[in-house]
This record gives sequence, C-alpha cells and structure tokens, in this order.
Amino acid sequence: MAAIFHHDKIMASYNVHKNSFLSDAIGYVEESPFIKVNQIVKYPTWLASSLVGGINASVLKLIGSKIKKDANFDYFLNSVAKSGMLAGLLCYSEPQLLVNCLPELESAQNNNYVLFRFVRQHYKKRWLILLLLNIFLFEKRILFAPFFYSLFFKTRKTIIVNLDAIAVKSTLKTIEKKTIDVIIPTIGRKQYLYDVLQDLAQQTHLPEKVIIVEQNPINGSVSELDYLITENWPFLIKHIFTHQAGACNARNLALAEVESEWVFLNDDDNRFDENLIENVFKRATQYGAEVIITSYLQPNEFQYYQTIHQSGIFGSGNSFIKKATLQNVSFDKALEFGYGEDTDFGLQLRNQGHDIIYFPDLKIKHLKAPMGGFRIKISKQWESDEIQPKPSPTILYMLQKHYTQEQLKSYKLVLFLKLLKHESIGNYFFFYKSFKQKWSRSVHWAKKLKEKKE
Repeated sequence: MAAIFHHDKIMASYNVHKNSFLSDAIGYVEESPFIKVNQIVKYPTWLASSLVGGINASVLKLIGSKIKKDANFDYFLNSVAKSGMLAGLLCYSEPQLLVNCLPELESAQNNNYVLFRFVRQHYKKRWLILLLLNIFLFEKRILFAPFFYSLFFKTRKTIIVNLDAIAVKSTLKTIEKKTIDVIIPTIGRKQYLYDVLQDLAQQTHLPEKVIIVEQNPINGSVSELDYLITENWPFLIKHIFTHQAGACNARNLALAEVESEWVFLNDDDNRFDENLIENVFKRATQYGAEVIITSYLQPNEFQYYQTIHQSGIFGSGNSFIKKATLQNVSFDKALEFGYGEDTDFGLQLRNQGHDIIYFPDLKIKHLKAPMGGFRIKISKQWESDEIQPKPSPTILYMLQKHYTQEQLKSYKLVLFLKLLKHESIGNYFFFYKSFKQKWSRSVHWAKKLKEKKE
C-alpha cells in the first residue's frame, strides 16, 4: 500500500467491471485520455469505483466539505475524483490494490438518469445537449426524461476546492543517479539553437550529454553548426547530421543515444533560466514523478493553469522523462509531418503505466521561431485527391488508435457542427454530403497509415 499511496494527494481505486459506473457513454462528453482506462497498469483517471480503493482522510475531509454526500457511494466517489483532479488530487485506476487478480466481471448496470445528472453537475451545459444528441444519432435512443431530470441539479463546476494545505512528500524514489541527457532536433535555426545551448551551459545542475539531431534535406548539404566544435561546452555533445527530415525520426534517433537516468525533451527555440533542471529534480523527488511537463508559453501569453495536476496533454519540447519509462515508447513515424505525434507519445506513456504531471512553476519560454530557410515542402499522399480528407488523416489515425468509440463519434459530430455554422441554410444538404465524403477519405488514408506502420 505504501507504494500506491506514496504521498497524501493520491486517490486510487480499481474497477473489475468491463465498463465504468457512468457507462461508456461518458465518452460522448469527455475528450481527455482519462476515460479509456488500461486496466492492467496504473492509469490516471477520475473514473472511480467503490469495489476497492483509498484516499487520505485529510483530502476527503476537505473535498467532502464542498461536495454534498450522496446516497450512491459510487456517484460520490466519481464526483470527488472529478472535482479533486482539477485541484491537484492525483487519481488512478490501480490493479495492485488487489492481491489476487479477479476475473473481469460482466458489465455493471448503468443508469441514464445518473449519467445525465453527472454531466449536468460536472460539465458545461452544452455537453448535456451534445450527450442527448449523440445518444439519439448513434444509439437511436431519445432520452428526454433523464435530460430534464438532470436540470433540477446544481452544477459543481463552480465549487472551489483548495488542497494547498496538504503537503506532498513522496516516499517513492524516482531519482538516484541524478543524471540527465538532453535531446534537441533542429533544422535551420542556428542562432536559436546556440541560445538554447547557452541556457543549458548555465544550468546549476548540468546535463551529462546534449544530443543534437540536425536535419537538412538538401542533398550534399553539410552541418552549419560550427560552434559545436569551435566553442567549449560543459557537457558532452553528440551531434547527428541527417538528410532525412522529420521530427519523429529525429527524436527517435536521439532517444536511442540516451544513457542518463533522465532525459529532457527540448526544442531548438526554447529559453529557460539556470535553475530549470535543478528544480525539475526537486519536483520529481517531492511527487515521486516519472514524467514531468512544464509551463510552455509563447512570449506575451498568459498562464491560466496554476495548479500542479495530472496533465491530459504531452509536449515533446518541454518534457522531462525517466529513461526507464521509455522502453516500449517511441514517436510514431506514421504521424511524421502531420499532427498528433506529441499526443500519441503521451498516450503511449500512460498505457505503459506512467502518469504525466504538470508543474506550473517550472517554466520554459517557447519562442515559436520562424521555420529554417532550407526546409522543403512535404507532399502528403492525399494531396492529389479530388476530395480532400477532413479531418487530417494523421489526426484521425491517432484518434482511432487511442479514443473510445464514443469519443470518436462525438469528435465527428462536434467537427461537423463547427464546420456547419459557417454554411448558409440553403447549402446544408450539399455540406452534409461533402462532409461525409471528406470523412470517408480521411478514414481511407488513416487506414493506409496504419497498414504502412504495420
């Protein structure tokens, strides 16, 4: 138990049913990675179960004073986890709570009144309408009674839960050697990369090695990074030059060279202060964290998220990862030159049992520098199609890989509605026909991407 509840801001439970208390239909309103739970590993999720679990009494006292007790214990637990996660409570599905693995039970009986009530109390109002619409369109059921029933309940989104009074001091040791390598893919940003290296050279805790993968797709080209040799650096530099462009390939090449206990996934247009690595190690020690992401704002952007919490995102330019977590994880090259490779990488980590924690006080500035001057246009396989796919096939490929069926259907509906609002009423029929064709082409190419990878 000490390994599970290694600090006081942890809530863990385990569900042996095939579905959650709220039913798979919660996917119609939840876009995050927290509901497609991998039950064979420790997985971040607010979906709680009364079958087995635990939470620190001090946390329960604080949150319980804000949330009304419910006759249904499962409803209360899910409400505590959903509200608490936003306040910094780390919530998990934890199979290690069971000494002997129980067989997976048949699906638990779900209640549509409970589902609609939960959505009403924990989501924005528009998601309640979308839940009703999704179930009608995709399940051919009209649930007006649960919908109107839910309107009698007050929202809990306005409830402010503050867990700052509860100190965190993990008993897990995620740092022993305290060594770190840095990987940086770069293409055509000589000066920006130099500034990043200067920031690394000023660190109070220096990296062991900086792995730079320089890309230049022009045949016969050579490296422009002369300062890697002409200047002295307080760390080893491993320089890889390749004519093969692509951030996924570059990062995979760099990850293969990592030898230290930790790795910093950096970018060639970042800036940060001299205490960054030292402070990352302090936070990793405090929380027993294995994967950390930082604040990653562009100049003049406002930082909205001020609470340490389980992140639903992942960034390949602002992440610190314990090397041991990367054994079965890599950047999916099917997503090269597309979108979604960061999200996919983070979901791979979670499905291996590694949570991603966001620390707002760890800051990296992302300059969002202009593209390097010798980049070449990459033609997608589908660019010559008469009907252009929508959404991008790389996005659909990633969603098919990681979303539940309910999440995917809701994504399709929301995309349709977003595009529809720009159309005139007289064009609705033609727009619907066009949308179906574009979605079909995206499905076709997403399948090709999957086959290519396999």
